[in-house]
Order: sequence, then C-alpha cells, then structure tokens
Amino acid sequence: MMNILLPTDFSDNSWNAITYAINFHEHTTCNFYLLHVNKIENLIVSDSTYIPSQEAIENIYIKPSKKKLRDVLRKISLHVEPNEKHKFYTLNDYSFFVESIRKHIDEKKIDMIIMGTKGTSGLKEYIIGSNAGDVITKVKCTTLIVPEHAQYSKLKEIAFPTDYNLSYDLKTLQPLTSILNNIKTGLRIIHIHKKDTQLNAEQLTNKDILNDYFEDFNHSYHFLTNKNVEDAIQCFVESKDIDMIVMVAKNLNYFQNMLFHTRVEKITYHTHIPFLVLHE
Repeated sequence: MMNILLPTDFSDNSWNAITYAINFHEHTTCNFYLLHVNKIENLIVSDSTYIPSQEAIENIYIKPSKKKLRDVLRKISLHVEPNEKHKFYTLNDYSFFVESIRKHIDEKKIDMIIMGTKGTSGLKEYIIGSNAGDVITKVKCTTLIVPEHAQYSKLKEIAFPTDYNLSYDLKTLQPLTSILNNIKTGLRIIHIHKKDTQLNAEQLTNKDILNDYFEDFNHSYHFLTNKNVEDAIQCFVESKDIDMIVMVAKNLNYFQNMLFHTRVEKITYHTHIPFLVLHE
C-alpha cells in the first residue's frame, strides 16, 4: 500500500493535481492524505507584536480549512470514479509549509508527494512556484509536480535526463522502475552536452550501469547537443510526445534551468508535462 500526501491550497491547480494523482494510481492500493497548511507567517496580523490566540486561530483559520477539506472530499466523491483501492484522509495544520510537510511525511510514512503548480499565467519569474520549489529542494521524499494544464492519460513516453554522474544509490530509481513495471511505458534516457564534448570514462561506466539496471524495460539513449538545457528538453518533449519527465534530486543543480529560470515565455512543456523528482 502506498501513502500519498496531497498538499492543497484549494486552488484549481491543486484540484488538478489531486485528480491526476487519483488517476495515476488507479490500480494501486493507496491512502491519500489531503493536507492544507495555514502558514504561520499568514497568522500574524499587521502588528507583528500580536500573535493570535489558539482560540482565534481555531475559529479564523482551522475550522474554515477543515470545512474546505470536507468539501474537497465531497467533490472527489462527485467527480471521480469510485475506487475501492483508495482511501482518503484530511490533515489540517498551521506551521511553516516545509516543516509541516516533513512532519506528516514522518508521521504518515509518506511514499510520494503529489502537488500542483502554476504555469506562466501565475508566475512572473519561475516555472516552479515557491511551494513546489521548496518541497523538491528541501524535502527528501519522491515528489510529483503536476502543472496546471496537465491532464492524465496513460503514460507512453518518459524522459529521464542524466549527466551520467551517478552520485546517488540506484535504489533511488525504484519509484521509476515501479512505474515502468506497472504501466509498461517507454523510457528515454537523455544526455545534454555542448558541442564537441564526449562522455569521459566514468560517465561511460555509469551509462553501462544504467543500461544493466533498465535492461528489462523498453529504454533508449539520446544525446542532445545544445548549450541550453531547457531548449534541448523542449525540442525532445515535442518530438517524442513525452508524458512525464523524471529527475534525481541530486542532479537538480545540473538541470536547474529546467525548473528555475526566467525564460518561461519560451518554454511550454512546463505547463502540461509532470515532473517526478526522486530523492534518496
């Protein structure tokens, strides 16, 4: 059984992530935990010397949030096909967002976080919003980021960018192999390099390790020459009809232009292609 955490701010994009999560795990026995976090910084009124009482917090923030969570459960029952493999629970908290996520991961033994994020219409600078960005960089848990326009359909093609510097344990890839086992999708392993650069001896060895690891799956290797990572991924996603991009958290610095940059007007894949970020 999987335990899945679904942070929600009751927005349309968080609802989209919830429905994506339910459909994505259609054939998996799951406990879904819907979590709303009333951020501590939002509980302090303009006079920073005043901290609301526990009773005030309960009446102003907690009770309305609990009602909204019940409304989400009702919406799920009305709009999502019933599935006996799925159980839903609600969690309400007031804390710093990342601290709350970490606490519930530990208490509920969470296997995966699935959360929504806005695209260019809601962002001035970054592809990944602040909450999602904080989770994938500061929380050690496999996280699926679902863009606002992502609509679930059976995965046919997954892109896995790598620099072939395996600084992580291969067990980190287990969530990816679970998907490959369950859905039988194609895996496209991508290496992006600048002109006239070749894999060194260590990278070639690591490529062989990955080849052995994915031997039983439908996988292929692709070498893209482009000085801009995001441009290369954009072209690849379009040409191969990629349904999901998977990355290892330890490689986020290398691939930061895919998630944290200011050229959103030139990149479109981030509005509809989910990102699965794997942690050790």
